[in-house]
Amino acid sequence: MLFLTPRYRKEAKLVLRAARKLLRYRRDILPDKQLIGLREAITRLEVAMRKNSREDITASTEKLHGLFDQAAPRPPLAGLRENTEVILVALVIALGVRAYFLQPFKIPTGSMQPTLYGVTGTPTVDPLPSWPVRVADFVLRGRTWIDVTADADDSVIGLREVTRFHFFTSTEIITRTRTYRVPAPLNVVRTDFKIYPGRPLTAGQPIVRGHADSGDQLFVDKISYNFVRPAPGDVFVFRTTGIRRIEAGIAPGMGSQYYIKRLAATGGQTLRIDPPKLYVDGQVPELPSLLRVMSCQDGYAGYSNSSAGGGSFPILGSPETEYTVPRASYFALGDNSYHSSDSRYFGPVPEQNVVGRGLVVYWPFVGRWGLIN
Repeated sequence: MLFLTPRYRKEAKLVLRAARKLLRYRRDILPDKQLIGLREAITRLEVAMRKNSREDITASTEKLHGLFDQAAPRPPLAGLRENTEVILVALVIALGVRAYFLQPFKIPTGSMQPTLYGVTGTPTVDPLPSWPVRVADFVLRGRTWIDVTADADDSVIGLREVTRFHFFTSTEIITRTRTYRVPAPLNVVRTDFKIYPGRPLTAGQPIVRGHADSGDQLFVDKISYNFVRPAPGDVFVFRTTGIRRIEAGIAPGMGSQYYIKRLAATGGQTLRIDPPKLYVDGQVPELPSLLRVMSCQDGYAGYSNSSAGGGSFPILGSPETEYTVPRASYFALGDNSYHSSDSRYFGPVPEQNVVGRGLVVYWPFVGRWGLIN
């Protein structure tokens, strides 16, 4: 059996196979001297293998290997070229998968909580845990522990968000004397850790202490909707191209954004919200995902006509208001209804904007890891 074959015989077989292939492909261009030498060396190795003499096999293998290298020398920087080719092939495959099958997506906000979480910050007063605990928390929970202390009495004069390599986001807290860096997005530093311009700082006291939990990172299934239409209850991702209320708030040059919401209704269906209930064509939809939001349990608060700030939405802004979804469009709602900018604000999502269905949370490993419901 193959796994019981001695190593020297395996090497001899590999060298023989390569030498025979070299003769087939290059016999028309190799000098006669090299051709004769290769054929003689192949014959000697074949005889040695039939006799099963380890010493003869090893010596004949080395001889044939040397002649092979002379006839087909490795090109300069062969190792670098091979590694580059492997990397390029892997990159092409990864881009192909991303373009046509699965696209990674990071939840940016809390509009889908508690189904999916964006980045959240939690202040603490206790000292940070030991470094092994912090490492385990990052790997398993996506949790980054933060402890930034003021060097001197000072005050905050500004905040600036910085993104490196299009992935790592941090916030610079600018004071009168220096700049502190916090590994969390600006909205988390400002909202969860209460850092704002004008806030006084005391020497030796923490500016930000606690942890920031990374937003859920998931794969978007980009192929299913080529065969089946998006259906109410799906968690789906869409581009914001052509949605005027969203584009009006985006800085010039940023291009289209990606949003993730739950599909509440499709073209032709009529909606009404009488908190906490959502009505579709006059009935409460019997979809488990929508009923879970309306249950007002386990962190869900139901559907609303207004935001947490008290302002009514332009669409479905009162319990009496109805809205019919246009053809070839979808109505998107966040599960965290009081804290979600969705179709109640920016209107329906055009059919051509749909990217795919939220499939699975692949990180963090603790919490919502697994298929998305």
